[in-house]
Amino acid sequence: MAKKTKVTPKAASKAPMKERRAVPRMPGSKAPSRVARDKGGDTRIEGAPGLAADSPRGKYVYCVIQSADPLKFGAAGIGDNTSEIHTIHYRDLAAVVSDVPLGILDSTRENVLAHERVNEIVMRDHTVIPMSFGTIFKTKDDIVQLLRSAYDAFGDVLAKMRDKMEFGLKVLWDRDSVVKDIEDEDEGIHRLKNEIALQKGSTYFARMQYGRAIDAALQSRSERYGTEILDRLRDVAVASRINKPIGDKMIMNAAFLVSRDQEGAFHSRVKSIAAEHDKLTFKYTGPWPPYNFVNIRLKLERV
Repeated sequence: MAKKTKVTPKAASKAPMKERRAVPRMPGSKAPSRVARDKGGDTRIEGAPGLAADSPRGKYVYCVIQSADPLKFGAAGIGDNTSEIHTIHYRDLAAVVSDVPLGILDSTRENVLAHERVNEIVMRDHTVIPMSFGTIFKTKDDIVQLLRSAYDAFGDVLAKMRDKMEFGLKVLWDRDSVVKDIEDEDEGIHRLKNEIALQKGSTYFARMQYGRAIDAALQSRSERYGTEILDRLRDVAVASRINKPIGDKMIMNAAFLVSRDQEGAFHSRVKSIAAEHDKLTFKYTGPWPPYNFVNIRLKLERV
Protein backbone atom coordinates (compact mmCIF):
# COMPACT_ATOMS: atom_id res chain seq x y z
CA MET A 1 0.00 0.00 0.00
CA ALA A 2 1.23 3.45 -0.78
CA LYS A 3 2.33 5.36 2.24
CA LYS A 4 3.14 8.73 0.74
CA THR A 5 2.08 10.35 -2.47
CA LYS A 6 3.80 13.40 -3.82
CA VAL A 7 1.92 15.33 -6.49
CA THR A 8 3.43 18.09 -8.58
CA PRO A 9 0.64 19.94 -10.37
CA LYS A 10 1.26 22.14 -13.38
CA ALA A 11 -1.74 24.24 -14.23
CA ALA A 12 -2.19 27.10 -16.67
CA SER A 13 -2.38 30.59 -15.28
CA LYS A 14 -3.80 33.82 -16.64
CA ALA A 15 -0.66 34.78 -18.53
CA PRO A 16 0.12 36.04 -22.03
CA MET A 17 -0.04 33.24 -24.55
CA LYS A 18 3.33 32.24 -25.81
CA GLU A 19 5.06 29.18 -27.16
CA ARG A 20 5.76 26.67 -24.45
CA ARG A 21 7.05 23.14 -24.37
CA ALA A 22 4.19 20.81 -25.09
CA VAL A 23 2.86 18.45 -22.49
CA PRO A 24 1.89 15.12 -24.12
CA ARG A 25 -1.91 14.85 -24.28
CA MET A 26 -2.12 11.11 -23.73
CA PRO A 27 1.18 9.61 -22.56
CA GLY A 28 1.48 6.06 -23.83
CA SER A 29 3.43 4.69 -20.91
CA LYS A 30 2.48 1.34 -19.47
CA ALA A 31 0.26 1.19 -16.41
CA PRO A 32 1.77 0.70 -12.97
CA SER A 33 0.74 -2.59 -11.45
CA ARG A 34 3.14 -3.55 -8.68
CA VAL A 35 5.34 -1.56 -6.37
CA ALA A 36 8.97 -2.35 -5.58
CA ARG A 37 11.35 -0.65 -3.19
CA ASP A 38 14.37 1.18 -4.58
CA LYS A 39 17.55 1.73 -2.64
CA GLY A 40 17.23 4.71 -0.36
CA GLY A 41 13.57 4.11 0.44
CA ASP A 42 12.02 5.47 -2.76
CA THR A 43 9.65 3.30 -4.71
CA ARG A 44 9.66 2.47 -8.39
CA ILE A 45 6.60 1.12 -10.21
CA GLU A 46 6.88 -1.93 -12.41
CA GLY A 47 4.43 -3.64 -14.73
CA ALA A 48 3.19 -7.18 -14.33
CA PRO A 49 3.32 -9.41 -17.40
CA GLY A 50 -0.04 -9.51 -19.17
CA LEU A 51 -3.72 -9.19 -18.31
CA ALA A 52 -5.23 -12.62 -17.78
CA ALA A 53 -8.99 -12.82 -17.48
CA ASP A 54 -8.73 -14.11 -13.89
CA SER A 55 -6.10 -11.54 -12.83
CA PRO A 56 -6.61 -9.69 -9.53
CA ARG A 57 -8.68 -6.54 -10.01
CA GLY A 58 -7.36 -3.01 -9.59
CA LYS A 59 -8.81 0.48 -9.88
CA TYR A 60 -8.30 2.42 -13.12
CA VAL A 61 -8.37 6.18 -12.49
CA TYR A 62 -9.68 8.44 -15.26
CA CYS A 63 -9.72 11.79 -13.51
CA VAL A 64 -10.16 13.64 -10.22
CA ILE A 65 -13.11 15.94 -9.60
CA GLN A 66 -14.62 17.91 -6.73
CA SER A 67 -17.62 16.09 -5.29
CA ALA A 68 -18.62 14.85 -1.85
CA ASP A 69 -21.52 12.79 -3.21
CA PRO A 70 -21.11 9.26 -4.64
CA LEU A 71 -21.55 9.32 -8.42
CA LYS A 72 -21.94 6.78 -11.20
CA PHE A 73 -21.33 7.30 -14.91
CA GLY A 74 -22.44 4.06 -16.56
CA ALA A 75 -20.27 1.24 -17.92
CA ALA A 76 -18.42 2.77 -20.87
CA GLY A 77 -14.89 2.55 -19.54
CA ILE A 78 -11.66 0.66 -20.11
CA GLY A 79 -11.72 -3.09 -20.70
CA ASP A 80 -14.81 -5.25 -20.96
CA ASN A 81 -17.20 -2.34 -20.27
CA THR A 82 -19.03 -4.31 -17.59
CA SER A 83 -17.54 -2.45 -14.63
CA GLU A 84 -19.60 0.50 -13.42
CA ILE A 85 -17.70 3.81 -13.53
CA HIS A 86 -17.96 5.24 -10.03
CA THR A 87 -16.24 7.57 -7.57
CA ILE A 88 -13.93 7.02 -4.61
CA HIS A 89 -13.86 9.89 -2.12
CA TYR A 90 -11.78 11.75 0.38
CA ARG A 91 -13.64 14.74 1.83
CA ASP A 92 -14.87 16.74 -1.20
CA LEU A 93 -12.44 15.17 -3.69
CA ALA A 94 -13.41 12.21 -5.84
CA ALA A 95 -11.46 9.93 -8.16
CA VAL A 96 -13.50 8.59 -11.10
CA VAL A 97 -12.62 4.91 -11.47
CA SER A 98 -13.61 1.51 -12.81
CA ASP A 99 -12.38 -1.99 -11.99
CA VAL A 100 -9.81 -3.53 -14.35
CA PRO A 101 -7.42 -6.50 -14.16
CA LEU A 102 -4.05 -5.59 -12.68
CA GLY A 103 -1.20 -5.61 -15.17
CA ILE A 104 0.07 -3.77 -18.21
CA LEU A 105 -2.69 -2.01 -20.11
CA ASP A 106 -1.99 -1.70 -23.82
CA SER A 107 -2.45 1.76 -25.31
CA THR A 108 -4.69 0.49 -28.12
CA ARG A 109 -6.97 2.86 -29.97
CA GLU A 110 -9.97 1.28 -28.24
CA ASN A 111 -8.51 1.76 -24.76
CA VAL A 112 -7.34 5.33 -25.36
CA LEU A 113 -10.75 6.28 -26.80
CA ALA A 114 -12.46 4.73 -23.77
CA HIS A 115 -10.23 6.79 -21.46
CA GLU A 116 -11.11 9.96 -23.38
CA ARG A 117 -14.81 9.07 -23.55
CA VAL A 118 -15.14 8.75 -19.78
CA ASN A 119 -13.39 12.07 -19.19
CA GLU A 120 -15.67 13.76 -21.72
CA ILE A 121 -18.76 12.34 -19.99
CA VAL A 122 -17.57 13.52 -16.57
CA MET A 123 -16.60 17.00 -17.76
CA ARG A 124 -20.17 17.75 -18.87
CA ASP A 125 -21.02 18.52 -15.25
CA HIS A 126 -17.66 18.73 -13.47
CA THR A 127 -14.25 20.34 -13.69
CA VAL A 128 -11.81 17.48 -14.20
CA ILE A 129 -8.13 16.83 -13.61
CA PRO A 130 -7.48 14.15 -16.26
CA MET A 131 -5.05 11.44 -15.27
CA SER A 132 -2.54 9.98 -17.73
CA PHE A 133 -3.65 6.94 -19.68
CA GLY A 134 -2.88 3.71 -17.82
CA THR A 135 -3.11 4.96 -14.22
CA ILE A 136 -4.04 1.88 -12.14
CA PHE A 137 -4.04 1.45 -8.36
CA LYS A 138 -4.26 -1.84 -6.50
CA THR A 139 -6.95 -0.92 -4.00
CA LYS A 140 -9.54 1.66 -3.03
CA ASP A 141 -7.43 2.52 0.03
CA ASP A 142 -4.49 3.44 -2.23
CA ILE A 143 -6.67 5.96 -4.04
CA VAL A 144 -8.00 7.41 -0.79
CA GLN A 145 -4.38 7.82 0.33
CA LEU A 146 -3.59 9.60 -2.94
CA LEU A 147 -6.48 12.03 -2.48
CA ARG A 148 -5.59 12.61 1.19
CA SER A 149 -1.89 13.21 0.58
CA ALA A 150 -2.48 15.46 -2.44
CA TYR A 151 -5.62 17.16 -1.18
CA ASP A 152 -4.29 20.73 -1.28
CA ALA A 153 -2.51 20.28 -4.62
CA PHE A 154 -5.57 18.77 -6.32
CA GLY A 155 -7.76 21.50 -4.85
CA ASP A 156 -5.46 24.20 -6.19
CA VAL A 157 -5.48 22.74 -9.70
CA LEU A 158 -9.26 22.27 -9.68
CA ALA A 159 -9.69 25.91 -8.66
CA LYS A 160 -7.49 27.06 -11.54
CA MET A 161 -9.24 24.79 -14.05
CA ARG A 162 -12.77 25.54 -12.87
CA ASP A 163 -15.16 26.28 -15.74
CA LYS A 164 -12.39 25.95 -18.31
CA MET A 165 -12.01 23.52 -21.21
CA GLU A 166 -9.47 22.72 -23.88
CA PHE A 167 -9.83 23.18 -27.63
CA GLY A 168 -7.42 21.91 -30.25
CA LEU A 169 -6.46 23.83 -33.38
CA LYS A 170 -4.39 22.42 -36.21
CA VAL A 171 -3.55 24.58 -39.21
CA LEU A 172 -2.37 23.04 -42.48
CA TRP A 173 -1.34 24.32 -45.90
CA ASP A 174 -0.65 22.99 -49.38
CA ARG A 175 3.14 23.21 -49.38
CA ASP A 176 3.48 23.07 -53.18
CA SER A 177 0.98 25.88 -53.61
CA VAL A 178 2.80 28.02 -51.04
CA VAL A 179 6.15 27.36 -52.74
CA LYS A 180 4.67 28.55 -56.04
CA ASP A 181 3.44 31.75 -54.37
CA ILE A 182 6.89 32.34 -52.88
CA GLU A 183 8.55 31.83 -56.27
CA ASP A 184 6.20 34.40 -57.80
CA GLU A 185 6.49 36.94 -54.98
CA ASP A 186 10.19 36.75 -54.04
CA GLU A 187 12.42 38.27 -56.73
CA GLY A 188 15.59 36.53 -55.55
CA ILE A 189 13.99 33.09 -55.50
CA HIS A 190 12.29 33.75 -58.84
CA ARG A 191 15.65 34.66 -60.37
CA LEU A 192 17.33 31.55 -58.94
CA LYS A 193 14.62 29.34 -60.38
CA ASN A 194 15.05 30.87 -63.84
CA GLU A 195 18.84 30.52 -63.65
CA ILE A 196 18.50 26.81 -62.85
CA ALA A 197 16.10 26.34 -65.77
CA LEU A 198 18.42 28.12 -68.24
CA GLN A 199 21.79 27.00 -66.90
CA LYS A 200 23.77 24.45 -68.86
CA GLY A 201 25.89 21.87 -67.09
CA SER A 202 25.78 21.20 -63.36
CA THR A 203 23.14 23.10 -61.37
CA TYR A 204 24.04 21.55 -58.00
CA PHE A 205 25.11 24.72 -56.19
CA ALA A 206 22.28 26.78 -57.64
CA ARG A 207 19.75 24.17 -56.55
CA MET A 208 21.28 24.06 -53.07
CA GLN A 209 20.98 27.85 -52.82
CA TYR A 210 17.41 27.72 -54.10
CA GLY A 211 16.47 24.98 -51.60
CA ARG A 212 17.86 26.92 -48.66
CA ALA A 213 16.05 30.07 -49.78
CA ILE A 214 12.74 28.22 -50.12
CA ASP A 215 13.11 26.57 -46.69
CA ALA A 216 13.83 29.94 -45.07
CA ALA A 217 10.88 31.55 -46.79
CA LEU A 218 8.54 28.73 -45.77
CA GLN A 219 9.73 28.94 -42.17
CA SER A 220 9.26 32.70 -42.11
CA ARG A 221 5.77 32.49 -43.59
CA SER A 222 4.75 29.68 -41.22
CA GLU A 223 5.93 31.66 -38.20
CA ARG A 224 4.11 34.74 -39.43
CA TYR A 225 0.84 32.82 -39.74
CA GLY A 226 1.35 31.29 -36.29
CA THR A 227 2.04 34.62 -34.62
CA GLU A 228 -0.98 36.20 -36.26
CA ILE A 229 -3.33 33.39 -35.21
CA LEU A 230 -2.08 33.40 -31.61
CA ASP A 231 -2.41 37.18 -31.39
CA ARG A 232 -5.97 37.04 -32.74
CA LEU A 233 -6.99 34.42 -30.17
CA ARG A 234 -5.23 36.00 -27.21
CA ASP A 235 -8.22 37.83 -25.73
CA VAL A 236 -10.65 34.86 -25.98
CA ALA A 237 -8.39 32.22 -24.39
CA VAL A 238 -6.80 31.87 -20.96
CA ALA A 239 -3.62 30.19 -22.21
CA SER A 240 -2.15 28.18 -25.09
CA ARG A 241 0.24 25.30 -25.67
CA ILE A 242 2.14 24.92 -28.93
CA ASN A 243 2.82 21.28 -29.77
CA LYS A 244 5.13 19.99 -32.48
CA PRO A 245 3.50 19.97 -35.94
CA ILE A 246 2.98 16.57 -37.56
CA GLY A 247 4.12 16.17 -41.16
CA ASP A 248 5.02 18.72 -43.86
CA LYS A 249 1.52 20.13 -44.27
CA MET A 250 0.89 21.14 -40.65
CA ILE A 251 2.18 24.55 -39.62
CA MET A 252 0.40 24.83 -36.25
CA ASN A 253 -0.57 22.23 -33.67
CA ALA A 254 -1.96 24.13 -30.69
CA ALA A 255 -4.18 23.65 -27.67
CA PHE A 256 -6.10 26.48 -26.05
CA LEU A 257 -7.56 26.73 -22.56
CA VAL A 258 -10.87 28.56 -22.80
CA SER A 259 -13.35 29.67 -20.15
CA ARG A 260 -16.87 28.30 -20.58
CA ASP A 261 -18.29 31.79 -20.92
CA GLN A 262 -15.85 32.49 -23.80
CA GLU A 263 -16.56 29.28 -25.75
CA GLY A 264 -18.84 31.04 -28.26
CA ALA A 265 -16.41 33.94 -28.73
CA PHE A 266 -13.49 31.56 -29.26
CA HIS A 267 -15.41 29.52 -31.82
CA SER A 268 -16.45 32.67 -33.72
CA ARG A 269 -12.89 34.02 -33.70
CA VAL A 270 -11.45 30.79 -35.13
CA LYS A 271 -14.13 30.76 -37.82
CA SER A 272 -13.37 34.38 -38.69
CA ILE A 273 -9.61 33.77 -38.97
CA ALA A 274 -10.18 30.70 -41.14
CA ALA A 275 -12.43 32.68 -43.49
CA GLU A 276 -9.62 35.19 -44.08
CA HIS A 277 -7.08 32.52 -45.09
CA ASP A 278 -8.47 30.53 -47.98
CA LYS A 279 -5.13 28.79 -48.56
CA LEU A 280 -5.01 27.41 -45.02
CA THR A 281 -7.02 24.53 -43.60
CA PHE A 282 -8.18 24.84 -40.00
CA LYS A 283 -8.99 21.69 -37.99
CA TYR A 284 -10.76 22.66 -34.80
CA THR A 285 -11.68 20.14 -32.06
CA GLY A 286 -13.14 20.18 -28.58
CA PRO A 287 -14.18 20.74 -25.95
CA TRP A 288 -11.74 18.41 -24.18
CA PRO A 289 -10.58 18.03 -20.60
CA PRO A 290 -7.45 20.17 -20.05
CA TYR A 291 -4.96 17.43 -20.98
CA ASN A 292 -2.35 19.93 -22.21
CA PHE A 293 -2.66 22.20 -19.18
CA VAL A 294 -2.49 19.80 -16.24
CA ASN A 295 0.51 17.58 -15.59
CA ILE A 296 0.27 15.38 -12.50
CA ARG A 297 3.40 13.49 -11.50
CA LEU A 298 3.01 10.82 -8.84
CA LYS A 299 5.84 9.57 -6.68
CA LEU A 300 4.79 6.60 -4.58
CA GLU A 301 6.57 5.29 -1.51
CA ARG A 302 5.94 1.93 0.05
CA VAL A 303 5.71 1.16 3.75
